[in-house]
Amino acid sequence: MSLGYLWALLVKDPLIILSTIVFGSVSVAVSFFDPQGRATDKIARAWARLLLFLAGVRLRVAGLEHLDSGGPFVFAGNHLSLYDTPVVLSGVPKRFLFLVNAKYVRLPFLGTHLRRTGHFAVNPDDVRGSLRIMTEAARTINRRGLSVLVFPEGSRSRTGRLGEFKEGAAYIAIKAGVPLVPFAIRGTREVLGIGSLYVKGGRVDLVFGPPISVKGYTLKDREALTARLREAVAQLAGALENAA
Repeated sequence: MSLGYLWALLVKDPLIILSTIVFGSVSVAVSFFDPQGRATDKIARAWARLLLFLAGVRLRVAGLEHLDSGGPFVFAGNHLSLYDTPVVLSGVPKRFLFLVNAKYVRLPFLGTHLRRTGHFAVNPDDVRGSLRIMTEAARTINRRGLSVLVFPEGSRSRTGRLGEFKEGAAYIAIKAGVPLVPFAIRGTREVLGIGSLYVKGGRVDLVFGPPISVKGYTLKDREALTARLREAVAQLAGALENAA
């Protein structure tokens, strides 16, 4: 057993768990007095930055100029690791709500935070319920001016290769009438692999692509828009791999 693995198991992992418990508890308490979610958003971002620091992650963000048009947006990108969450919380400069698999809201502390702070949980096995949640996400974008972030693969990639995209991101963007912003992450799979307890340091890249307008698209076109989105994310991810 390597010294790095022991350090992660005995020091990094307990600190990450403790930080999640503390920040999650504080976020839940604050949420009762923070109807707009501004304070809980700051707490979540502070937690994310701390997790990157504890892991020894050096985050490099590119493509921020594509967000200058203001927003709100539907952000959509690849999903490699549980560490994607602190990466996007640290690197996305817009306030946003997650669209997550319902299994995550059952997690202690993190799940309570997700429920209390208004993030959207969908059950992949409940199509009608998922459409209702995505419609509410679109309404929230228009009502509150917040963005929504989606991992369209639906789960973490076990191979590191980009999987097929579900249509949720396109559905929400068309319904809300806001642009899709593709993004790609590289390096989080090396920080924390699926099923691993070995949290490593290293460089992680987050890059945003040009917004994709949904003008002219209807809900009947969401399959075509999803294909266009996946191609944009694939190009961003490929560019990151080639630059490594």
